[in-house]
Amino acid sequence: MHSVCTGFAAIIDLEYMNFVFISPHFPHTYWQFCHWLKQNGVQVLGIADAPYDSLRKELKESLTEYYRVDSLENYDEVYRAVAFFAFKYGRIHWIESNNEYWLEQDARLRTDFNVTTGIQSNRIRRIKEKSEMKKYYAKGEIPTARQIRAAEGIDALRQFATQVGYPVIAKPDVGVGASGTHKIENDGQLEVFFDTVNDYQNYVVEEFITGEICSYDAIIDASGYALFESMTVWPPSIMDIVNLKLDLSYYVDREIPEGLRELGRRTVKAFGIWNRFVHLEFFRLDSNRDGLGQKGDFVALEVNMRPAGGYTPDMINYAHSTDVYKIWADMVAFGERRTKQGAEQYCAFASRRDIYQYVHSHEEVLSRYSEQIVMCERMPELFSAAMGQQMYTVRLQSMEEVNDFVSFVHEKKQ
Repeated sequence: MHSVCTGFAAIIDLEYMNFVFISPHFPHTYWQFCHWLKQNGVQVLGIADAPYDSLRKELKESLTEYYRVDSLENYDEVYRAVAFFAFKYGRIHWIESNNEYWLEQDARLRTDFNVTTGIQSNRIRRIKEKSEMKKYYAKGEIPTARQIRAAEGIDALRQFATQVGYPVIAKPDVGVGASGTHKIENDGQLEVFFDTVNDYQNYVVEEFITGEICSYDAIIDASGYALFESMTVWPPSIMDIVNLKLDLSYYVDREIPEGLRELGRRTVKAFGIWNRFVHLEFFRLDSNRDGLGQKGDFVALEVNMRPAGGYTPDMINYAHSTDVYKIWADMVAFGERRTKQGAEQYCAFASRRDIYQYVHSHEEVLSRYSEQIVMCERMPELFSAAMGQQMYTVRLQSMEEVNDFVSFVHEKKQ
């Protein structure tokens, strides 16, 4: 038995745009997407498995109606929810979650309800499977790490490792972040991988590239044009941060290098991206690499057809004095950008883990950066493995200030 909660009672104007937002309560900042859609005159119809009373006030006020299902994993339930909205409000114009986990289900729903404003099922493989991504990078002549499927067998992988050199990285063909990733240093570890990973047939193995990870974060309109562009610089290995329990820091740059901008736009064209907030990842090489580029060049890592995770959209706002939630909602409602940018600065994130003792107390961090801090809070347990327990986010004017901030937050007692 589903439960339906109506945000307001009104005679439905059939000219309204009907937007079905899947899981609008997670991450908790996503209420802002819904808020700006509503401000732009869009009817926002939410579907999730959270109790209505648990939704934050701002989200409730942004939804025309909310349909609770027992589980978002149950496609039949979610399908019936969309069908209910279509019966009550008329044609569904958009279906979106902006969430990596639901990309495939979003595409299936769009296909079943003939919603053409986003990716449908026949195009999902290119954005979910790392092996398929390589074909589209090649189409756009975008440099990227060489790759082989683990299903080709251990002998083929030995030859591959001889060609590209150890270490190599094995990771699930479909997956997000560091989960399930293995760094393989030699033939012995390769044999262990095949002996211990039961689903190795679903893995790809890539040459190991060193350098910073820089993301091209952009909002793309219906014609494939970038309405907004930004760069975030990430640590080289989230896998090491999780496995070794390292402290995390990253930052949104005040500018985007032309090399990254050009490759980001080529990637958008090669993959046929439209009507999306995207997070495209690249390596910035820290040394010359035969066949890929020179030190400082950008090499494609993977595409993500959703906003960057965590609080990164908010950090982008602080760095560029803008509102990407509104820019995205303007794209949806009007097909154009109606939101300006202001002063450009760096926005840096640094977090701590409860298992360590730090030189500078929490109070000292707050005191030293009292005028620069824009966010300071405990991280949700779901994010703590990668992002620590206590986060600080600041706006700064130079890379020197960014480096000093990270050092101050992360310095540990001996």
